[in-house]
Formats: sequence, structure tokens, C-alpha cells
Amino acid sequence: MRLFSKPFLTTALLLAGLLGSFTAPLHAQSGSLSDSGVLLDGIVAVVDDGVVLQSELEDRVALVTEQLRAQGTRMPPAELLRDQILESLVVQQVQMQRAERLGIRISDEQLNLALERVAARNQIPFANLPATLASEGIDYTAFREQLRREMTIEALRQRDVTARIQVSESEIERWLEQNEANIGNQLDYDVSQILIALPANPNQEQLSSARARADEVYARLQAGDDFAELAVAESAGQQALSGGRLGWRRGSRLPQQFAAAIQSLSAGEVSAPIQSSSGFHIFRVNETRGGDERVVQMQTRARHILLTTNEVVDDETVRSRLEEFRARIEAGEAFADIAKLESEDPGSAVRGGDLGWNPPGTFVPQFDEALAQLEPGEVSEPFRSPFGWHIILLEDRQERDTTDEVKRRQAIEAIRASKQEQETELWLRSMRDEAWVEIRGG
Repeated sequence: MRLFSKPFLTTALLLAGLLGSFTAPLHAQSGSLSDSGVLLDGIVAVVDDGVVLQSELEDRVALVTEQLRAQGTRMPPAELLRDQILESLVVQQVQMQRAERLGIRISDEQLNLALERVAARNQIPFANLPATLASEGIDYTAFREQLRREMTIEALRQRDVTARIQVSESEIERWLEQNEANIGNQLDYDVSQILIALPANPNQEQLSSARARADEVYARLQAGDDFAELAVAESAGQQALSGGRLGWRRGSRLPQQFAAAIQSLSAGEVSAPIQSSSGFHIFRVNETRGGDERVVQMQTRARHILLTTNEVVDDETVRSRLEEFRARIEAGEAFADIAKLESEDPGSAVRGGDLGWNPPGTFVPQFDEALAQLEPGEVSEPFRSPFGWHIILLEDRQERDTTDEVKRRQAIEAIRASKQEQETELWLRSMRDEAWVEIRGG
């Protein structure tokens, strides 16, 4: 397991500078009236052991509609937009249920830290955040819970997808060779995507149907239809409701099977459909720019022990075990010996928890923050990250000449990033296909 960081504020509500763009209340209710005139909520979908409520759907429709208008995106037909949003809520419910089964929880402390970052990005005092949201018609309590869901889902994805992406030595060597030879890998691309999804193990009829639909969407784009509008209406990608925009990607971090096609496009151009195991992808390059290389000055070398919770083992039990390990280490027992026997991180446990030399920003924020507070030879208190509970031993911190190491790390991160999008799509599609879902309308 690696602890590479990834932006976790995935909802458009929380992107820096966009707070003022959303005025749809997050607490509006909709449904039918009882005989006494009391408003009742309705159920629009049953998802395994949970439900999607009418009020959730209507709130999200209002929110996305406001977002699309603020972006200047032409609105798709109302029924298509509603179906897309309902599907996104179904997938969210599937992920939240899995997170609950795995014991993944976001504490109030973690949530408050994230809210502080939201306030900072929008350049308002944290204490003023509830009032600012209220002035925009957004209920603070609902906003907190939406952010908690986003963070929970990101922690689940880190556990199920990011941590399991493997990078081979041959992939690293091939990337280093190609990166030196390909100038396109040094550029940044602002990319949008429309994904016509395929089920797992599609039959010929499903494959032909998806290909025909992708060809139809591509023809409409060639005829001048708006990409963002078609993405909202037709795409099964995670970013569909944001007009399919994936954002800025370094050329070297594009998925390898798509990189050549994307790098061949000029700004404003659209690719023909490209088939992958998750479906047919159509890309649009919105803009390109030259990339700047990163300079690394200070690095740390550390070891860690990871323990995870589940339906049987709760947070308090795990924390107590780590406190016991910490006491044993302070009494003279070797950190590496305990890590080999007890750590649940398969990537580092065999090396006694050794994570090697790493620059700041390598790990998820909680891990980096705990690491920054330590002096060499010091062991941290137990703390929680999206991967579980940890203790860290900081072995050393120093400036290092790491030109070759930086290139190698860039290769690893780029290969991981290139795999992330498709692996996540496949993971979501697999969970969605396995879930029992009944759409009730409403």
C-alpha cells in the first residue's frame, strides 16, 4: 500500500472560487402530502439495504441545474438530466453502504479540518462559513453531511482502488524512455470526456449497442453539438454532471491507451471513440499549456505500522493496540520487528514498515501532517487516515540530491495516475452491477 495524496474535495460545491455560484438550498423537501397536510418524503430508488429519497433527488437536480447555468452549459432535456442525477445518487448509495460495511468513518475532527480548508479556499473566516452558506441558500448542516459523504467515498476509493494499483519495473523503465523522447508528455492538457459504459463481460449485442451509441454521439459532436451538454445527458463517467471535464492532466499522466490520441488533438478538437474495458471514450482537449518541473529540496525517511477497522474491530480497539505497540517501542523493542508481525500494509510490512525516502506531499494529508510534527527517532501518537490507523517512526530528515529518484517517483506517480481513472470506472461499474436496485420513479 502507498499513501499518495489525491484531492478529496470532489464535489463541485467545494471547488475554490465556486462557493458563490450555487444558490440551490440543500434542505428543500419534496414529496406527497399526508391527509393532515404534512409533507411526506418519497422513495425514488431502493439500493440494497438503503434508499434514495425524493428530496435528495430534487435537491441535487436543483443544485446541478444551477451549476450548469453558472458554467454557461446548455441544459439537456429535463428527464435525461434527472435520470443521470438519479443514477449518480444510486452509485453514491452503493459506495456509502460498502464504506459502512468496511468501517470507514470520517470523524468530526477530520470533517472540521476539511471545512476549514473550504473556508480558506473561498477566502472567508471559518467562523463565518455557516452564515456565508446561509446567504447563498445552503443549509450548513446538510453541507457538512454532503462533505462527510464525499470524504467517506474518497477514503473508500483510496482503499479499494488507489492502494491496489501496482506499478512494475518494466512500466517504470518504459515510461522513463518514452518521457525523454515525447515532448507531448511535458505538456499539460485540459481534457473533457464522454464515456459510453460497457457492463462487465459484455456480450456482442451489448458491445455493438454501445459502439453505435458512441458513434452517434461522436457524429453529433462533429455536427456542432455542445460537448458539455452531451456529457451531462449521455456520459456514464464520474464527471458527467460537470460537463465531462476531467481538468488539467500532465501528458505523462494520461492513461497510456488514450495518451497518443489526446496528445494529437489541438485545443477544441474531439477524438473518435476509443474502446477500453470500461466502455467507449470520446475526449475533447479544451486547452494545452507547457508544464513546469517540480524541484525537491527536503526528504524524510520513515516507517509506519497500519491497522484497519472492520465490522468486528472498532476504532478504539485499533487505537489501543497501536498505543500498546508504541509503548513497547519506547521500552526498546524494534519498530521494524513489530511492523513485520503486526502491520496490515502489505507493501511495507515485509520491510519492517519502511517507506523509504519521500518528499513532502507524497502521502495523504493526515500522514504528512503527523510526519511533519516528528523529530528524527520519534514515534507518533496513533492517528487516522483514509487507509486506517497508523503510528510513524521518523528515521531521518535531510536535503538530498535526488534527480534520478525524482524522475523515478514521477514515473511511478504518472503510471498510477494513468491507471486511476479507468480502474475507478471499472470498480464503480462492478459494484453498480452487483447491487440490487429498484427504480420507483417519483
